[in-house]
Amino acid sequence: MAAVTKLVHKYLRHDKKFPNVWCPGCGNGILLGSLIRAIDRTGLQKDEIVIVSGIGCSGRISVYVDFNTLHTTHGRALTYATGVKLGNPKLHVIVIMGDGDATAIGGNHFIHAARRNIDLTAIVVNNNIYGMTGGQYSPTTPYGALATTSLYGNIEHSFSIAELAVMAGAGMVSRGTVYHATLLDDLIEKAIMKRGFAVVEALSHCHTQYGRRNRLGGAVEMLRWQKDAAVRIDKAKSMSPEELNGKFTIGVLTDRDLPVYTEEYQKLRESARAMMSGAK
Repeated sequence: MAAVTKLVHKYLRHDKKFPNVWCPGCGNGILLGSLIRAIDRTGLQKDEIVIVSGIGCSGRISVYVDFNTLHTTHGRALTYATGVKLGNPKLHVIVIMGDGDATAIGGNHFIHAARRNIDLTAIVVNNNIYGMTGGQYSPTTPYGALATTSLYGNIEHSFSIAELAVMAGAGMVSRGTVYHATLLDDLIEKAIMKRGFAVVEALSHCHTQYGRRNRLGGAVEMLRWQKDAAVRIDKAKSMSPEELNGKFTIGVLTDRDLPVYTEEYQKLRESARAMMSGAK
């Protein structure tokens, strides 16, 4: 308990911004705990870190943490973060987004940040719905699921955030859940220290907007589903397609060393300066 109190006082704006706006039982609180534990394990100083977030329930995280922070517009968190990183490449920039924020209005920014392998850490909190703005379906809402904009069932097929990031070219991609908090700590720590675009898809739950409408129970029941449906990647390799039906994998999906955009951009600047000096 003493260690937890120490982290709360070290990394949170505990005397200014609390109590938080999240519903009781929301997974965002678990994610916030994982985030500050992971940062503490890296040994980075607070002024070496910038937290950027967009709009949505998870976007409030930048308000609660005591780092350099930007609470930006919907879908544009990665654009702000890219500007920060190019302006000061020494900073460790962590971007917090929801599934709708990152992959709907921010979808093009997400895939191109991955394609460029920009040196950012992107944490996408996937709760399968727009939680804060009214319970509309998002790109990750399952086929047939109910939402305020799909009263008779969603007719669009969802896509996988983690697999999308892998195919778009991100240097590191992983998936965890807020139930598996210890693993999530580890995945976020690895992503922060990775050179290049590192994505952590954090499967969370929205029992208020998504669970209630789809009769999935409350926070406890939805956390139990995460426990039962998640399979570690190493274990999944030995399972048949039938055994994996209805399951999802957690862990590091890919970890590869690719040219890093910010470093390549700096080389380009230096080359251009040398050419201009030679021309004179």
